[in-house]
Amino acid sequence: MVNVAEGRNLATIEALASAAGSSLVDLHSDFDHHRSVLTLAGPALVESLHALARRTVELVDLREHRGVHPRLGVLDVVPFAPLPSAPLPGDSLPGDSPGADSPGADSPGADSLGAAVAARNAFAGWAAAELGLPCFLYGPHRSLPDVRRGAFVQRAPDYGPPLPSPGAGAVCVGARPLLVAYNLWLETDDLRQARQIAAAIRRPHLRALALALPGGTLQVSCNLVAPEQLGPAQAYDAVSAMTPIARAELVGLIPAAVLAAV
Repeated sequence: MVNVAEGRNLATIEALASAAGSSLVDLHSDFDHHRSVLTLAGPALVESLHALARRTVELVDLREHRGVHPRLGVLDVVPFAPLPSAPLPGDSLPGDSPGADSPGADSPGADSLGAAVAARNAFAGWAAAELGLPCFLYGPHRSLPDVRRGAFVQRAPDYGPPLPSPGAGAVCVGARPLLVAYNLWLETDDLRQARQIAAAIRRPHLRALALALPGGTLQVSCNLVAPEQLGPAQAYDAVSAMTPIARAELVGLIPAAVLAAV
């Protein structure tokens, strides 16, 4: 699920989708977030991702970006997640070191995330060398929210230049299990209440952020980082117990087993 800072210009979005080629399996754009999520998978993943990254840097300028969703750059988040039956490119990269935050032998998910860590590091090295982008690594022992909070202030980039690119910013490159992105629109217009709800439901398996959208509507944006344990239905119920929900939205894809559980 590659997150890019463009959700309004249809011609640009179509150009980015075209760059992703046959690896693109889902495209989700949000006008208010000013953000698109492109889900890529398959044997040509690396080549497609490189093409998408180049096109994003060419077409999107962070200096002209206004949207409600937080971002560090035009190519904001590039996560690698292993599929059960499809090892990620990078699994057999010779001499590729997983890096300081790679999972150890006693870490949960170390085996399944090994290929994702290798692919993460390979892409970050490429983006730094070819596109001049600062790259911050996250997962499995460093979370994306931690990277966002500390980038350029408490933490230097893991790859690339020490300062953000004026037009492109920086990239968060991760290795993680599959997650579900899920948004809930609230019927309340009280932003303080929305923030309290997001804080109340936040837990290790559920990351939540309250966002004020144009027109006075409020949204709780959720990342379900262990959806097999805490899925969309549980997130919905947790929020609806505190305030009525106007509507809900899935961003990107969802594992079939998680959908079956709902």
